[in-house]
Amino acid sequence: MPPVELDVHNKSLREIIPADAELETVSAGHRFLEGPAWHPYEQHLRFSDILGNATLQWSEAAGLTIYRANSHMANGNTYDRQGRLLSAHHASSRVTRMDDDETMTVLASHYQGKELNSPNDIVVKSDGAIYFTDPPYGRESKVGIPRKPQLDFHGVYRLDPNSNTLTLLIDDFNRPNGLCFSLDESLLYINDTPESLIRVYDVATDGALANGRLFAKTGGDGPGGPDGMKIDSEGNLYCCAAGGLHIFRADGEFLGRIRTPMQVTNFTFGDEDLRGIYLTGITTLYRVHARIPGLPLF
Repeated sequence: MPPVELDVHNKSLREIIPADAELETVSAGHRFLEGPAWHPYEQHLRFSDILGNATLQWSEAAGLTIYRANSHMANGNTYDRQGRLLSAHHASSRVTRMDDDETMTVLASHYQGKELNSPNDIVVKSDGAIYFTDPPYGRESKVGIPRKPQLDFHGVYRLDPNSNTLTLLIDDFNRPNGLCFSLDESLLYINDTPESLIRVYDVATDGALANGRLFAKTGGDGPGGPDGMKIDSEGNLYCCAAGGLHIFRADGEFLGRIRTPMQVTNFTFGDEDLRGIYLTGITTLYRVHARIPGLPLF
């Protein structure tokens, strides 16, 4: 396996990614990968092949299998607090949940009577509230089914776990994409792909967002813009962006990036110790081992 190529902007990056780390190819030959989600108890990874219209599953024991053959061009995936898979779909403009009996429940499809654009990435707060971004990518030919949007904005939403009420939180993004909470969930980070930036918001007790401000700008050479985003167990923030995976301190200081051979769209922490970083390249799933573990999805 080739060694990981790092752009080190702060020597603290070596405390996260060791100098002898290797970039492992886990699975290759796909069409457009996204949405990796690690099951911390069953020890497997589920991820989307958007253009392959499938949700795939991989584990050390079983290798690669098809979890769901017709995924409606699923993009982002995560788990709710009961361990049920949540997915954001490009082809159907919906957010869904796979129930324990493997039936699919639609959680969100419209806002004020109009179809959502194409839910993209998704995260669940500890109280069960679901937050997701809704850019128009799934209505475009590259990774979706071309069709006119019904909404004239690209929003960020919250789905209440008790009332199932869908609330529009933010509507002034160009194209909101990745999102994640801080360790104590007092902050929500949201990135904007065309603008190459990450914003951060205070999270109110009712789940609303306030005091939006710039957290960081992403730059560098290589393909890609801000996309999948998560924090580790020490609060460092990781964001797929130009040329690889960018890593920031919780205060916004840029530590550096893991360079990747191709554009990476998303990532998650996995393996038994949650120190495996699984990265979805466009056609290839990679893994890098880190020193600091991530957080379990539930």
